[in-house]
Amino acid sequence: MPTVNMLEAKTSLSRLVDAVERGEAREIIIARNGKPAARLVAIEATDPGLRIGAARGRFEVPADIDRHNDEVARLFLGA
Repeated sequence: MPTVNMLEAKTSLSRLVDAVERGEAREIIIARNGKPAARLVAIEATDPGLRIGAARGRFEVPADIDRHNDEVARLFLGA
């Protein structure tokens, strides 16, 4: 695990982040005045889960789905 000083981290942050993302370094320690102050690590990819439209074709939308729109609008708008 490489250690870099604060000045080097500031001037080469993009390169350090690239190295961690590509797996060239598992983590990089950033030191201030020779003492470890922070750890730079890659974020693990997360599964985005289901997306909008994932239920398409799984149910039927009734033809009168909009029949209460005016009533709902009045309730929200207080009219």
